[in-house]
Amino acid sequence: MQEIDQRDRELLGALQGEIPLVSTPFAVIGQMIDMSEKEVIKRIERLRREGLVRQFAAQFDMRALGYRSCLVAAKVNADRIDEAAAAISLHPGVTQNYRRNNDFNLWFTIAVSPSSRIGLEKTIELLGDEAGCDIVRPLPTMKLFKTSAGDGSEHHVNDEQHGDERYVPLTPLETECVRLLQHELPLQPRPFEGLAKSGTAGADELLSTARLLVKRGQIRRFGAIVPTRRPGFSATAMGVWIVPAERADEVGQLMAQNRAVSHCYLRPTYSDWPYNLYTTVHGRSIDECESIINDLAIDTGIEQKQTLYPVKEYKKARVMYFAADADEWETLHGAAVAATAAS
Repeated sequence: MQEIDQRDRELLGALQGEIPLVSTPFAVIGQMIDMSEKEVIKRIERLRREGLVRQFAAQFDMRALGYRSCLVAAKVNADRIDEAAAAISLHPGVTQNYRRNNDFNLWFTIAVSPSSRIGLEKTIELLGDEAGCDIVRPLPTMKLFKTSAGDGSEHHVNDEQHGDERYVPLTPLETECVRLLQHELPLQPRPFEGLAKSGTAGADELLSTARLLVKRGQIRRFGAIVPTRRPGFSATAMGVWIVPAERADEVGQLMAQNRAVSHCYLRPTYSDWPYNLYTTVHGRSIDECESIINDLAIDTGIEQKQTLYPVKEYKKARVMYFAADADEWETLHGAAVAATAAS
């Protein structure tokens, strides 16, 4: 990997801001940092190859687009967990799917579009049945205290709490523009013309719609994701905590202040799963993650907890909004829904 220089750092700083929604954005970026358009494109190509720039595209507010999402914990017979995970991963809206070191051993996230005929709850039920899960527990976000700004996450604090308020149903043209704008921006002088070639919207329509979606808050930002994880931080742990309801806000905010915590959520509980606060932490090793979780326990006085680790990753992908394969999945499973409703 080539060492980044001061010019790279200046460019990375510009890319983390808002990309100008104009026909020649790389030329405008170059003007901002006194760099030629050609050099801007060449450097971005190298930075992307080296993993220092990713998801160079519109970053959407999922809820403001009308999508609903949920974390799900499931119990599956350990002898057939790979088979169950494969069935769940087939759904296009499943973005993460992991085996974890717990009796609830299969954890996945699922998102469905506002046009879903089956709906989020029924989709989760169908996936659980199809995968042969013994128990399925939906764990939607009730409150978000913190998320990492540099991880490409679809949620930010304000988005999670106010995304529903921003929801405006999209026109067919706007939906087509979302489909195109979520793809990587081509590294060419007129990138929106490149995006437009793979769809039915023109470059001018893409740009004007992008500006409108930004104004509405349906696009959070249009820029690159520059990973912020420090080198060597290869271990990730999810701490799950039993926090008294009257202390949930206090403890959530306190845990979110810890620099090692990248995500902090409040979620519902069940009789067989009493954990309501979730913290994701990163460290150089499992031992370091354990130490961070123990420090959080000392700082907050919350002692009832578990630390969950990913044992196996089955799927990790971005949500692809308004994708045709999601509609195809629903069409294939519509008969099962109809049969259940009729019985």
